Amino acid sequence: MSKRRKSQRAAEATPKREKVRDVFVPRPFEGLVDEPEWIALRELVPAAAAPLRLTPELVEEYGDRPVTLATVLPMAAPAMTKPDGRVFIGLQRHQQSGDVSRDLAEALLCALRTEPGGQVTVPPLPGPGPRLQDVLVDGPLEITMHDGFEFWLDPGAADDPTVQASLERANAAIYPTVRLAAARAAYWCQVPEKAHVRWVLPDDEDGALDALSRLSVAGTLTLGENTRFAGMFRAHGRLVPVWDLPEEAPAGEWEAPVAAFADRYAEALKETEPLDAAGRRARHGLVGRQLTLR
Repeated sequence: MSKRRKSQRAAEATPKREKVRDVFVPRPFEGLVDEPEWIALRELVPAAAAPLRLTPELVEEYGDRPVTLATVLPMAAPAMTKPDGRVFIGLQRHQQSGDVSRDLAEALLCALRTEPGGQVTVPPLPGPGPRLQDVLVDGPLEITMHDGFEFWLDPGAADDPTVQASLERANAAIYPTVRLAAARAAYWCQVPEKAHVRWVLPDDEDGALDALSRLSVAGTLTLGENTRFAGMFRAHGRLVPVWDLPEEAPAGEWEAPVAAFADRYAEALKETEPLDAAGRRARHGLVGRQLTLR
C-alpha cells in the first residue's frame, strides 16, 4: 500500500474535532444586579476581590465550596483551587472568547470539577453552555479593595523567596485605586503625574451620551475647579467617563464633587426632549473623545 493511501486511511480513521464557534456578546454582564461593578473590576481595578454564591444546584453537586472573584490571579490564570477547597476565579485573563460571562462560568465549573489544590485546566473557547447568570445567586458584590496581591496566598507561602519575588513584581504594577462611596462603580486612581476618576455608568449608552451632552452644553461636565473631562471608554456595552484631577488631592476630596455630578447627571438623564443643535454638537464632540481602554 502506498504512503499516500496509508495517510488517507489514517485520516479517515481519526475522528474530526468539532470546531468551536465563537460568539461575540457586547454586554456579557447584562442582567446581573451589579453589572457596572463587574465591568469596573474587569477593566479598571488592579487588585480587588468579592465572594460569590453558587446556585443551590451547584452546591448540591459540588458542595458549598467558597468561591472568590478576583480581579486577577497569578500569571493571569482563569481559575485556581486551594487545598482547603476554596475556588478563585480571575476576571482579567490572557485567553478569552467573545462572551466573557461564558468564559467565567466555564472557569468556575472547571475549578469545581478539579480536586482541591489541583491545577485547573480551562479551554480557551468553551463553546455553548452555562453563563455567570446561570451558575451564581445574583446580588450586589461585596468588594474588598487590596493594596497588593497577598490575598492570593496561603498562610506562610510568602516565606518562599521565589513566591516573595513574584509577589513583589506583581505588586509593583499596581497603581493606587480607591472605590468611591459617592456613586456605584466609581473609582479614583493615581497614575504618574496625574489622578483620575472613572465611573462605569449603569445606563443605556444612548441615554447616557445624551445626558452627558446636556451637561457639556450647560458647562457642568467637570468635577469642579482644576479638573477636566478627559473623555470616555466603552466597556462591555457601558460608557465609562474619565476626569483628570490634580495629582496632589487625595481620593476622599472627590466624594462630594462626584456625588454632585451624579445628581446633575441623574437630572439630565430624565430629559426626554431630543437634543437641540448645541446638544447635538456636544454629542458629536464627546463621541470624538473616545479613549483607549487602559
